[in-house]
Amino acid sequence: MKPTVLQLGPMLPLVEQGLAASYTHLLLAKAPDAALFLAEHGAAVDAVVSSGRAGVNAALLDAVPNARIVAHFGVGYDNVDVECARGKGVVVSNTPDVLTDCVADLAMGLVIDVARGVSAGDRYVRAGRWPKGPMPLATKVSGKRLGVVGLGRIGRAIAARAEGFDMEIRYHNRRQSPDAPYPFEHSLLELARWCDFLMVATSGGEATRGLVSAAVIEALGPEGFLVNIARGSVVDEPALVAALAARRIAGAALDVFADEPRVPEALLAMDNVVLTPHIASATTDTRAAMGQLVLDNLASFFETGRALTPV
Repeated sequence: MKPTVLQLGPMLPLVEQGLAASYTHLLLAKAPDAALFLAEHGAAVDAVVSSGRAGVNAALLDAVPNARIVAHFGVGYDNVDVECARGKGVVVSNTPDVLTDCVADLAMGLVIDVARGVSAGDRYVRAGRWPKGPMPLATKVSGKRLGVVGLGRIGRAIAARAEGFDMEIRYHNRRQSPDAPYPFEHSLLELARWCDFLMVATSGGEATRGLVSAAVIEALGPEGFLVNIARGSVVDEPALVAALAARRIAGAALDVFADEPRVPEALLAMDNVVLTPHIASATTDTRAAMGQLVLDNLASFFETGRALTPV
């Protein structure tokens, strides 16, 4: 018999078609009553497919007592209760590496945009303001200091790109990486004081909630920029909004927010802020590779008992 796979939310056609072709495919999002659906079908589920929008908590794991793997679409899995899954003997996989380049590309694009005023300049031209006078001068990127919060796969890819701009790079992790080619800063506060651009690239979840605190944001100073392509939860968002409104930091470029898709109203009117709707991995190439890795993780698990990319 085919294994039964429960898909929690909408996925790429590539993934849905692959699941339908290889497994007994259940779609929770299309059920009129999710609780009733799980009560009727939960015991038959062998695998769960989740995503950044549809996570897996302890209650869902209780509802699928025979599930053996959660195949997560995304590199971040902070909305999956990994500890609960492990306690139940459930493997959790994610989709690392295949999205690293696109996330790092966008991160550097955000650095350039917020420093040089690319989005602000576009609005300036479209509003017909150019004939009335030039925009204010912007900030140079090349040769500046980049502080990376979280020197994992994505953090390293961002740093490698920043080297092409002759940027000086330091990083902060929970612990020093022995093979890192950049200086390690033990204190995040000191890293913020040192850098011109603070790049948030660490994982989300409770361990990093509010890591970029009000004190860290203030330490950036009036010429410092914050760029976040990690998770909105990592940054104290009210403190960031207050610092931007008072011009206590120069600007921010944000791809993620604390309560997506809701963005603080105050940010919408700020020309020193670049806002993107969580699109760091949102290219057709990368999303297709992520979807294929979800399918490959499931296939490997059911064939060998091991996922290709377990967390």
